[in-house]
Amino acid sequence: MPNILSLSRVLLAILFVPAGRGGRIALICLAGATDFLDGWIARRTNSSTRWGALVDPIADRIFVLVAIVVYVLDGRLSVLQALLLLTRDVATAVGFFVARIAPRLRSMEFKARFPGKIVTVLQLVTLIAVAVGMEPLMPLLILVALASAIAILDYTVALWRARAR
Repeated sequence: MPNILSLSRVLLAILFVPAGRGGRIALICLAGATDFLDGWIARRTNSSTRWGALVDPIADRIFVLVAIVVYVLDGRLSVLQALLLLTRDVATAVGFFVARIAPRLRSMEFKARFPGKIVTVLQLVTLIAVAVGMEPLMPLLILVALASAIAILDYTVALWRARAR
């Protein structure tokens, strides 16, 4: 069930493209709910899997990326604003590929960490703010960027500590 909930965010991303304002708000809320529920169910039923730990963040990134691209194409976000929203995602993607290439890091397990979860929540809140036409948007974007910097630092420190063991 947790993996099905995670994968449902890919379907929600597809539905986001043609949706109107109200539909997009509902889809963002559904994406947030499924993100919370998949982890909660996996922990509560002790059914966490390595596959689920990989699928969940990928499904999150797909949903957020599709929503951001749609908003950029609609002219509701600038490219700079989109990049601020995606700072953590770009950094963690680069880190993931570096860890897969570096022999000493290949065996490391990647797990969601609290600062990263905060960034995801802030991204979804910002996407809702874009949908409702909130102005100014820059304070939220700066908050996402700052939270992203903290998450990147947190992931980096965790990786270095795990590598040292």
